[in-house]
Amino acid sequence: MSEAEDRKPQSDEARGGFDPEITSEFAIPAGLAVPRTGGEPETTSEFAVPNGLDMGTSAASAAAEGEGSAFSLPSTYSARQAPSAFTPAEGVPVVSLIKDLPWQDRMRTMLRMPVADRPAPEPGPKAEEGGPAVPRVLDLTLRIGELLLAGGEGAEDVEAAMFAVCRSYGLDRCEPNVTFTLLSISYQPSLVEDPVTASRTVRRRGTDYTRLAAVFRLVDDLSDPESHLSLEEAYRRLAEMRRNRHPYPGWVLTSASGLLAGAASVLVGGDLVVFVAAALGAMLGDRLAWLCAGRGLPEFYQFLVAAMPPAAIGIALTLGHVDVKASAVITGGLFALLPGRALVAGVQDGLTGFYITAAARLLEVMYFFVGIVAGVLVMLYVGVQLGAHLNPDAALGITKRPLWQIGASMLLSLTFAVLLQQERSTVLAVTLNGGVAWSVYGAMHYVGEISPVASTAVAAGVVGLFGQLLSRYRFASALPYTTAAIGPLLPGSATYFGLLAIAQNEVDAGLVSITKAAALAMAIAIGVNLGSEISRLFLRIGSAEKRRAAKRTRGF
Repeated sequence: MSEAEDRKPQSDEARGGFDPEITSEFAIPAGLAVPRTGGEPETTSEFAVPNGLDMGTSAASAAAEGEGSAFSLPSTYSARQAPSAFTPAEGVPVVSLIKDLPWQDRMRTMLRMPVADRPAPEPGPKAEEGGPAVPRVLDLTLRIGELLLAGGEGAEDVEAAMFAVCRSYGLDRCEPNVTFTLLSISYQPSLVEDPVTASRTVRRRGTDYTRLAAVFRLVDDLSDPESHLSLEEAYRRLAEMRRNRHPYPGWVLTSASGLLAGAASVLVGGDLVVFVAAALGAMLGDRLAWLCAGRGLPEFYQFLVAAMPPAAIGIALTLGHVDVKASAVITGGLFALLPGRALVAGVQDGLTGFYITAAARLLEVMYFFVGIVAGVLVMLYVGVQLGAHLNPDAALGITKRPLWQIGASMLLSLTFAVLLQQERSTVLAVTLNGGVAWSVYGAMHYVGEISPVASTAVAAGVVGLFGQLLSRYRFASALPYTTAAIGPLLPGSATYFGLLAIAQNEVDAGLVSITKAAALAMAIAIGVNLGSEISRLFLRIGSAEKRRAAKRTRGF
């Protein structure tokens, strides 16, 4: 070996002292003694048992046998002495649904329980061969939910209808979600497959209970296992509902608005002249509101403009020294504008746990009410400046005329039903329901001398009870049987006298009257919902196990 070859290894040792393959930042520095544990590199992970921790002989043996996984039973588990957290030996109670009851009850019951506890869908889903077309089923579901929500249906009933449509086509593992303007639904075929989600925004809202009843019939037919309604047939019927015109023309709606205001004026003590004046004011306000709607103005300004003509006519009669109750004229005009339908729906959503939708609906009611207040206050202020002597104490002089008032309440409910575009077959029932509501209120308040808030709540509860029973008899929505019937109970007079006191700089008295109107409105909404829940409580809808899920709205 030459002298040059002897010097080459020495130069390598001088540069690093190790081979080039291991000269990295992870190499152990020279002179540092690191004890060797002798363990395999595969076991040095975050799941390895730390040194010094005694896991017991059973755990050590299980780990040695390769059974220490996330799915292995705990070492302390015994089949004979299983803890109560595990599924009992007798299994989970099976939930059985009664097919003869309305689909609203059956679907609402399943929505209130977790997905894992829901019963399997009925055999033979109405779907094409090869399985249901999931995107088309979800699209049909969203379109049906859009019509229901835009028509004023409660959020829980909209979710129940959406779930019924999906379930009828075999999509059982679906979760609908409803807010004030957004509908969404998610379907997950299995635990290992990706979910399919779709959503739809509600842009326009309209009042057409005839269309609402047609949608309920469609959902009822889809929920019937013997109907075998295909997707194409469901889409065809849905398109027909959208194309159909309203059952009543515009001049009938305007006339109904006038008759409603006239009937409301009779309820608060008006005579024939007051009836005619209130009717003319309401019809003029209705036409002005239609004109504003055609120009694209928001609904706030439509309510503001519609509230001005009745107030203007009442003030003109006072300035002309006509011996009539101007307060009855203005009160009658307010009855045609108060958003009772939106108020009932908002409170119902809050009581059933849909707080976001309830807050949005109540905020909408507040905006409408502020528009009415602004329109009436402008005219009252002008009247006070012109020297009109409007008496706030006239609220105490309402004449007790039971027969006239019952007849007026029935006329008010009938015209309210026409304004809501109800089917002609439901008009008679809701008219009788409105007469019963006013009879109960009059008997409690005028005869029994009970407070108006309590009397209103009981009368509204009767309306909700009868409306729910009628809807169950016809397997339809309860809205056509309840919304128009609460018309005679709306706080029109309390609202007017509160505004009048504010216009006359009596703010304290005005706020007291406005608070009374708000209390009456809440009593109506809560009473209607309570009556509906009482009817469901005493009508059997299945086993007792299904009602436990209603506790989701409680605070514990």
